[in-house]
Parts: sequence; structure tokens; C-alpha cells
Amino acid sequence: MALTFLDESLALLDNTPGALAALLRNLPAAWTEGTEGPGTWSPRAVVGHLAHGERSDWMTRLTRIIEEGESRPFDPFDREAQFRPENAKPLPDLLDEFSRLRKENLNRLRALDLQPADLDRRGRHPTLGLVTARELIAAWTAHDMAHLLQISRVMAKRYQQDVGPFAEFLSVMKTGR
Repeated sequence: MALTFLDESLALLDNTPGALAALLRNLPAAWTEGTEGPGTWSPRAVVGHLAHGERSDWMTRLTRIIEEGESRPFDPFDREAQFRPENAKPLPDLLDEFSRLRKENLNRLRALDLQPADLDRRGRHPTLGLVTARELIAAWTAHDMAHLLQISRVMAKRYQQDVGPFAEFLSVMKTGR
């Protein structure tokens, strides 16, 4: 039996917390607090951002689409809330919080029992205008992958100078990739 769009998205969204925990838990701060320079995010900051998104973005917006459609725009999302003092938590706590919130949100998503026609329902994004439930779920899924890539890139670049001539064979070490 072929998986549906929603099944495929759920499979990936289910796995992200475990992937992050496997990659980041118990690492020295040099791996988890490093950035690519001023104005960029550390792996810990990315996990904080993901946890914040679970609290106030994806399911909040999907619920608004289902309950209110286009009549009320989504609330703006603070993409840097993880930097507020009240959100400063140790990485193990952030990983646990993200995992718990993601599990709760996916349980809520499954409970909605969305049908194919529900994925075409529309809401109003404050910047992008009309978006569908399908687009929101796809963006949620791709967002996870984008941040996994970001974390991997930041961590790999810690060794940018140390890899010496091997950098030629490591695309992650090249600017713009």
C-alpha cells in the first residue's frame, strides 16, 4: 500500500527529535554552541527554535486553517524567540522539550484525521498570503530537514581549517553550500 502525503510527512516529523538527540546529546559545548559567525545560530539555538515552533507555530496554524480558514490570519511567528532569557535552557532540556512537544503535536495532528480534501483548506499567512494545509505540513517537514542540514553544516565547519587538503572533497566546507 502506497503511503499518503500525510503518512510520509508524519514519518519524517516523528524521526526528527530522535535524530537530533542522537547527533547532539552528550557532546561537548564546542560542538553544540559553535556558530558560523555573528548573527548565525548554534546547534543548541536551532533546537530552541524548533521547540518554540512546536509551541506556537505549526499546529497552531494548522488548527487555525481547520477551524477558521482564511477569515483570521496566522499570528506572526518570532523566529528568534529562543534567544530570549526565559528560553535559555541547557541543550539536554531543549532536546527533551522538543521531543515531548513534537510527540504531542503529532498526536494532535493524527487526531484531526485529515482527509485529502482537508489538505486543500486554506489559511492566511501574515506575509505569504493564502496557504494550504498541505503547504503548511510540507513546510513543517522541509523546515526540519533544513535545520538538520544547518546543524550538520555548522558542526562540520568547526574542522574547516583542520581538514587541510581534504576540503576539496568535502562540499560542506565550500562557501555557499
